[in-house]
Amino acid sequence: MEEHRRRAELAGPLELLPAVDFCCVYGSSLLPNNSDKTSMVDYILGVADPIQWHSENLERNRHHYSKWMGRLGPSAINWVAYGIGVGVHFNPFVEWKDKMIKYGVVQMHDLAMDVLTWDRFYLSGRLQKPVQVLIDNWDIQKVNLINLKAATSASLLLLPAKFSEEDLYAKICSLSYMGDLRMLFAEDKNKVKNIVRGSFTSFQSMYKPSLQEFAAEGLLQIPSAGHEFEQDCGLSATRNHFFSLPWTIQRRLGMKHEIDGSGIKKPQTIITSRELAANRVTKALRHLVMISSARQAMSGLAATGGVAAARYLARKISKAWKSRMS
Repeated sequence: MEEHRRRAELAGPLELLPAVDFCCVYGSSLLPNNSDKTSMVDYILGVADPIQWHSENLERNRHHYSKWMGRLGPSAINWVAYGIGVGVHFNPFVEWKDKMIKYGVVQMHDLAMDVLTWDRFYLSGRLQKPVQVLIDNWDIQKVNLINLKAATSASLLLLPAKFSEEDLYAKICSLSYMGDLRMLFAEDKNKVKNIVRGSFTSFQSMYKPSLQEFAAEGLLQIPSAGHEFEQDCGLSATRNHFFSLPWTIQRRLGMKHEIDGSGIKKPQTIITSRELAANRVTKALRHLVMISSARQAMSGLAATGGVAAARYLARKISKAWKSRMS
């Protein structure tokens, strides 16, 4: 009953908006250990045609947009999202009853592609963490299983031979923060720890299929309660995890495919050590996250205007400062 009430409460703001094909809530507002009741509730909205959606939303909720974006119209909103950002337009500080919400609008095709390929590693990173899915007309949750397995592979490459379950989820959670400039000055230093501890059972249910699959392949030993995980750190296991990563990552690392005698494309073996694989994955993810986070920050500044952007940044810096003083 409590879960049903909570879900209905989170879905409430959708009554204001045009129809969407996908909706999930993410961020600190979902954490049971979140004591900041003033924090914004964050939404990702997937739509078939962003220009058409923004056109309808401007008629309903022009006050959700900055004044200048409202005047320029839906095509300009979409241009800023793609020409400057990574394809997501956010409207922050939207009032809903006694809460403040922020929603990001993305084309469904781009959402699915990022989840599958990590081409921007922006929304895919958010969906590697626990979220509350409210609408899923495209079965994104099923598609996301590929994303979760890839995140597990990347994290195992970056972890030692023995590690705790909390270490694993913390590494998974941290992938999408590598290279994010906001983590230097505008994010809570305990962000990853708080996410993992506040959503531990959700992480367990999300990643259980991937962990069981790797265990069945002999790449991982799942411990009994209170013990550590152990993984195979040999070259064969390392290559297995490396080649499980999305092709976008492999391409950025200079991977090439060769055609064998049967006409099947196979990746060339260029991984000669675990250290090399971990180093290359770290560099690739840092580059992707740095570019995406910087572009999205610039897009947000352009879309919301200086006052709204400064207000949002001030909230972030305040939380970061408090965490560093604790």
